[in-house]
Formats: sequence, structure tokens, C-alpha cells
Amino acid sequence: MDTLTSQPTLVIITGMSGAGKTIAVQSLEDLGFFCVDNLPPVLIPKFAELIEQSQGRIAKVALVIDLRGREFFTALSESLNYIREHYTIHYEILFLDATDSVLVQRYKESRRRHPLAPDGLPLDGIHLERKLLEDLKGWANQVIDTSSIKPAALKEKIIGRFTNMDRNNININVTSFGFKYGVPIDADLIFDVRFLPNPHYVESLRPKTGMEPDVYDYVMKWPETQTFLGKLLDMLQYLIPLYHKEGKSQVVIGIGCTGGKHRSVALAEYLGRMLGSSETELVRVSHRDSDRDRQS
Repeated sequence: MDTLTSQPTLVIITGMSGAGKTIAVQSLEDLGFFCVDNLPPVLIPKFAELIEQSQGRIAKVALVIDLRGREFFTALSESLNYIREHYTIHYEILFLDATDSVLVQRYKESRRRHPLAPDGLPLDGIHLERKLLEDLKGWANQVIDTSSIKPAALKEKIIGRFTNMDRNNININVTSFGFKYGVPIDADLIFDVRFLPNPHYVESLRPKTGMEPDVYDYVMKWPETQTFLGKLLDMLQYLIPLYHKEGKSQVVIGIGCTGGKHRSVALAEYLGRMLGSSETELVRVSHRDSDRDRQS
């Protein structure tokens, strides 16, 4: 089996300032990774050479790479291309993200200055950083949105991702959400199911969620639901192997309705059962907003 320990592994941790890179690197340290913070991208090939020369003594390495300017991207791209051409090291890019409002709140709570706006408003630095990191986010093997998860949950998610994981597998994360609470920023694919009949307008179903049988059956009984799911499954079963072939270790599928409580939840549950027919596809279903009105 081709696991993370069968060849040297390099994890590059990057993303938005304030999105949780410190927690990520601490999580990998707990897994036995040798971690280096703020390594200039131009030095990555030299570090890769040291890993290979260690003859297995240094098998798992995590590097935290922070934004330091536009030259950052050229150096990182060239370094990763060099590793791919000259070494047997497997590398992955882990990108941590969060919404602008959450990042601003974290800066206010910590009283830190944003590195790209030392004399200005945090939001100015966040906007500039997001623009500069746009391409890098597209390169990432995994994007984690930390907006609504606590540090302990983020640590658990990262440990789960990098513990004895077979790189021949692809993780399929299906998440339901409510559009009125915002679109998940770490989703690869977003599907809007607000065109389906809404159980919210059925008084007996309104307090329940799409995980309960009567709501699930209501959503699934309509011809437009069945037609949509047939077309959606056909597309996903075509796309997911192509994502895997391209080297992605995770695909996040967002299913959204108005409040994220009924229609999106039912369809996410259905997809969770129907996807993952291959042994290399690991499926996880989550519901971001299904209990939000109960918490308010």
C-alpha cells in the first residue's frame, strides 16, 4: 500500500493570515512531522535534498510558507517543479482560509496588525492578501475553511487527514449549507437546490431537518428531485475520478438551499450513500447549518 510513510512526504502549509496555520503546524508536529516555520520558498529544493540524503530519518516534513510578496509565487512554483523533476518526495499543499469578517474579528481579538497593512485597517490587508493568494489556493491539494470550526476541531480534521492516509484514496466531503448564511469558501463544487419544493412551508415538517425520514421522503418524492439527482450523480461520477487523476486528495461538494435545514440536508444524505462506490473514494457528509436556528 502506498501510504504517507512509504516515501518522504512534504506538506506545505499556507493560506490567509489568521486562518489557523499555527494550529495546523502544531497538529502535524503531534503526528511526528519535522516542522519549519517561515522557510523562504527558494530554499525548498535544498531542504528536499536534505530529506532525501537523510535515508528515511526525516520522512515527514511540514513547512509553513507565508506571503511575503509577488516574488513568493515565482520562487514557490519553481521550487515545486524542481522537486517534482529531481526527487521522489511526495508533496501536498494545505491551504487554510476563512471569511473576511471572521479574519477581521480574529485580528481585533488578538490586537495584531495584518502583515500587509501594518499601518492600515486589517480588512485592507485581508483583501490584498486574498488577491495575491488566489493562484496558490488553486494549486492546493486541500483547502480548509476555518471560519466556523473551533481550534480543537481543526486539529482533529488535520490529524485525520494525515494519519495513515493512503494517497491512492480521494476524500469526498459532501456538505449541506444555507445560502442565507454564505457559501462555503472551501467548496470545489456548489449546487443550488432552492428550485425544489420547500418543506419549510409544511407546518409539521418545518421544525425538523432533512435527516428525519418524513422530511427526507418529502424532498425526494418530487419528479424534479429525481431528475436532478440522476443528472448530478452522472456528472459527479465522471468528475471525481478526473480530480483524483489530477492529484487532488479531496473534493468538497456543497449542496445549498435557503436555510441549509431541509432540502440541502436530504440531498447531501442521499449523495453520501450513492457516492464512494470505488474502494479509493472515501465519503463524509456534514451539515453546516442544519441546527443553526436551534442554536440562535
